[in-house]
Amino acid sequence: MTHTPRKRFGQNFLHDQNVIAKIVSAINPHQQDNLVEIGPGQGALTCQLLPLLEQMHAVELDRDLIPLLERQCSAVGRLTIHSSDVLKFDFTTLFRPDRPLRVVGNLPYNISTPLIFHLLEHQSLIQDMHFMLQKEVVDRLAAAPNSSAYGRLSIMVQRHCKIEPLFTVAPGAFTPPPKVNSAIVRITPWDTPPTAIDDEQRFTQIVTAAFSQRRKTIRNSLKSWISSAQFEAVGIDPKRRAETLSLEEFAALSNQTEVL
Repeated sequence: MTHTPRKRFGQNFLHDQNVIAKIVSAINPHQQDNLVEIGPGQGALTCQLLPLLEQMHAVELDRDLIPLLERQCSAVGRLTIHSSDVLKFDFTTLFRPDRPLRVVGNLPYNISTPLIFHLLEHQSLIQDMHFMLQKEVVDRLAAAPNSSAYGRLSIMVQRHCKIEPLFTVAPGAFTPPPKVNSAIVRITPWDTPPTAIDDEQRFTQIVTAAFSQRRKTIRNSLKSWISSAQFEAVGIDPKRRAETLSLEEFAALSNQTEVL
């Protein structure tokens, strides 16, 4: 049985055995790990992980793939497949207090960012995440201030997690080959966040407002949020642009309690 990759599901199936081996090495699974794979597809990575684990979970949207996946993996190890849209999947159902979740996956490009934010809602349950993403997305996740890739995504994810780009994967490793390079990234929730934030909602609103008009100075983009006195109180020049501010500086602005 063969399966034609579906564009509407963003399916690009990994087939390069050298790349698969590098991913397994990066994940470094242990037998007792509580590991869940997102979008296992035809099981190329799944079949390499299963023999190293006591059991494993997978979340797959394409129901036509599930019988193929079951056949591929039945003799390799214990796999529980959840037929679900991962953006709606309740990861708390897989959590065990003694075994935090380890999440892996070759993520469809069209859902990668919303899925990461969905998982961050469950970050207290997660040990780490290893994802194949569009290289541009990995660059944005890991970006530092004063770079073109730096923006809202960089700050919001770095606020919650340590980001480690691991290696790049060329289009030829997939069927069909995508039009862009991919990259493997390790995302590890912080035990202790790198900076204190008094009000998460206010912080999110300020970062979003700052980057919604990134060519403007922060005096103009944040005029509904931050007064001149507040900029002065935290020692931040209001003539700067959003991409020059660090996570810590955005936190300092957010923690100013006075609102215009």
